Amino acid sequence: MNDVKTRAEQGQVSAQIKMGLWHLDDSNGVAEDSVEAAKWFRKAAEQGHALAQSMLGAMYYAGLGVTKDHAEMVKWVSKAAEQGDAEGQFRLGHFYCKGLGVGEDHAEAVKWFRKAAEQGHVAAQYNLGNMYDTGDGVAQDAVMAYMWLNLADAGYTEKAKDKKANVSEKMTDEQIAEAQKLSREWLAKH
Repeated sequence: MNDVKTRAEQGQVSAQIKMGLWHLDDSNGVAEDSVEAAKWFRKAAEQGHALAQSMLGAMYYAGLGVTKDHAEMVKWVSKAAEQGDAEGQFRLGHFYCKGLGVGEDHAEAVKWFRKAAEQGHVAAQYNLGNMYDTGDGVAQDAVMAYMWLNLADAGYTEKAKDKKANVSEKMTDEQIAEAQKLSREWLAKH
């Protein structure tokens, strides 16, 4: 632990992230301390590390170790999302979907959910499928809804399976077959 702390103090990003994570979950002999975790994530985030930026944004969202601040939350999560971090993209999609720190914009939420979903983020796949089902921010499309929910079903919860079943009730057998084909094609590419 002392070696990691020394490297973190010297500015090594990977060590700073370890220190942040250790302080969050009371591991490796490091006392749980969310303020200290936020400090280490900030140091790594300021050096441009996407995971640290996403974690720091999440801490601002929850008010964990920092004062709850939607502007800071969006700032850090946006930086992570723009670097291609799937969790940051998912979080940014959530913020746009709910109007947290940004104006509510379902089309923008779909954009960010899609970016995360394309990387295999199952919660983003679920949300994207749900948005295709309801037509929020995107043209309503049962085939695309089923496809994304089918992908989410493989790694998510019963919620995705139930939602997929509801969507399939509105579909023809041909549409279901097309959605399943699209799911298989997506999986083959990823």
